[in-house]
Amino acid sequence: MAVSQKRVVLFTAPGCHWCTKAKAFFKRYQINHRTIDISRDNKARQDCERHGCKGVPVIMIGNRWICGFDETKIRSELGIKG
Repeated sequence: MAVSQKRVVLFTAPGCHWCTKAKAFFKRYQINHRTIDISRDNKARQDCERHGCKGVPVIMIGNRWICGFDETKIRSELGIKG
């Protein structure tokens, strides 16, 4: 069940349990997304911090930043019911 697609970017780091859960969520709902490893991309890490996020995952949907794997907010931003 693919949903109407806003631009989605997932900021991750190696060994992050919640990042794995976010990736599985996107796969389950066929959400196209770009994944950026903040341990390899200093500018991406700084962007996340500038938006108030101190850890990963960070999810950007359209121009909305979500700190952590907050499934309720993600579903709301993407229009996923249930």
